[in-house]
Amino acid sequence: MTSPETGPPSPDAPADAVSVVAPQLRALRRRAALTLETAAGAAGLSPAHLSRLETGQRQPSLPMLLSLARVYGTTVSELLGETAADRDAVVRADAMEPTFAGGWTYWQAGGAGRGMQALRVRVPHGSQGDIVRVHPGEEWLYVLRGRLRLRLGDTVHPLGPGDGAHFDSLTPHRIAAQDADGVELLFVHTLLQSPTAALCLGPATTPVHPAPGGTP
Repeated sequence: MTSPETGPPSPDAPADAVSVVAPQLRALRRRAALTLETAAGAAGLSPAHLSRLETGQRQPSLPMLLSLARVYGTTVSELLGETAADRDAVVRADAMEPTFAGGWTYWQAGGAGRGMQALRVRVPHGSQGDIVRVHPGEEWLYVLRGRLRLRLGDTVHPLGPGDGAHFDSLTPHRIAAQDADGVELLFVHTLLQSPTAALCLGPATTPVHPAPGGTP
């Protein structure tokens, strides 16, 4: 699986977000006793690209964070420097700070250190459009605004506001915004808490390139 390399940190992204993520990525990789080459291969990245993520020269996309979290047996919250004590059972709207990654904007909608990760995600049109994901677990999403094209295996499902989907993550899947204004959704996924990459990642897949206009 090949992940596209992102450019330098977005000017819209908070500088402290990048400074927190980079050392966390390095510390968690070392805690998992993985070399740069082993961790990068398990996450579908090149060692050079992972090195740039760890030094803050590149900004990870949300799919990259999800992959790295599975490799390191942790959560996206911990990659972002949060601990279980940072959040109560109730998450207030004014406490949901936006994070910018790979063109996506997302907010933690649930507590850290849980077996499920809940996010509110804004996906712009055309972002991460050629990435097909396969991994153990389940995913649930619910469209809040805009129109989404969800590809599950060989089937494309157009979803609008109020539509949802719940599927096995071992089914190759791809999310893309259909309209130029992008799409906003609620997203919940299970995270296997295992430091063993073989248990946390599915088989590599060949990216599916979108047709003109960003559709599958």
